[in-house]
Amino acid sequence: MSLSLIVFSLLFLSGAHSTAMDPYKFLHIILNPNGTITRLEKHPETPATPDPNSHLPVLSKDLTINPSRNTWARIYLPHQALNHSSSSSFTQLPIIVFYHGGGFIFYAANSTYFHDFCVQLVQRTQSVVVSVNYHLAPEHRLPAAYDDALEALHWIRTTEDKWLTRFADYSNCYLMGESAGGNIAYNVGLRAAAEVDQLEPVKIKGLILVQPFFGGVKRTSSEERLANDTNLPQPVTDLMWELSLPVGADRDHKYSNPTVDKGSKGFDHITRLGWKVIVFGCYGDPLIDRQIDLAKSLQKHHAHVEGHFQGEDKHGVFVGQPTKGKAIELYDTIKTLFITTQN
Repeated sequence: MSLSLIVFSLLFLSGAHSTAMDPYKFLHIILNPNGTITRLEKHPETPATPDPNSHLPVLSKDLTINPSRNTWARIYLPHQALNHSSSSSFTQLPIIVFYHGGGFIFYAANSTYFHDFCVQLVQRTQSVVVSVNYHLAPEHRLPAAYDDALEALHWIRTTEDKWLTRFADYSNCYLMGESAGGNIAYNVGLRAAAEVDQLEPVKIKGLILVQPFFGGVKRTSSEERLANDTNLPQPVTDLMWELSLPVGADRDHKYSNPTVDKGSKGFDHITRLGWKVIVFGCYGDPLIDRQIDLAKSLQKHHAHVEGHFQGEDKHGVFVGQPTKGKAIELYDTIKTLFITTQN
């Protein structure tokens, strides 16, 4: 498996799929006796670029969230904001809190794959993006990633970093994630909805879920239809859930399947707060039916939901092609969201 193919697809593009495939070999990981994994591939990383004298359209810097837990975030800021902030007409920018994908077991906030996407996201939507680095499974199984993600929201409201206090509109905040990051944005959104008063002055206005990673024990029609998909093989997604869910849990656990257990209670919180939820998906993605089911379930609870399901593109197309059609549609939708959710 070539490194370029790994970078292109969130969950690793590779050769032909068969029912006898070894998902460990496919992912280039080794399961260790103590339950950890050895990751044989090192993903390219991009250093932050905070220098205001550079000619880059988007600046970035890394900040520690919790030194005792070794958690941090990469902050992105449109360069032109530095030049216009002293103007009387300067308007603070919306905040997007972004959670990267990788099946809960791969990547980081400084991975080139996601860094390049966040740069485009900031440049094209004129927002401040906080890309959260969270602990990975199986060394840190769920809900560890959710804990880190929620802690990041509390850090945003208390940090004295000037890029946030000076340029970000705390009253116009959105949680966004792609694939596993979409799962995190959704589950952390449920937690945040239960403690909105504790997050002041940060006010979440909505969730942006890009091909979110959900699962379940019973196969959906799209999973069966795309059983031989070489982009996202079924044994690979099954293994990712096995490595990331609490030990002994199956794919109908609430972290994986939002339409079972107490999902309706969480839906009611989202409805009560008036958050807008936007879900993006493509029909070439085996996970599309689960994404559609989530949108329908939220609609049944009278939540403000907007589904963007179209095209036969594969899983990972939005981040994997950050300057092309699907990604452009995503940025344009987000810009519209900023306008329609303003008080």
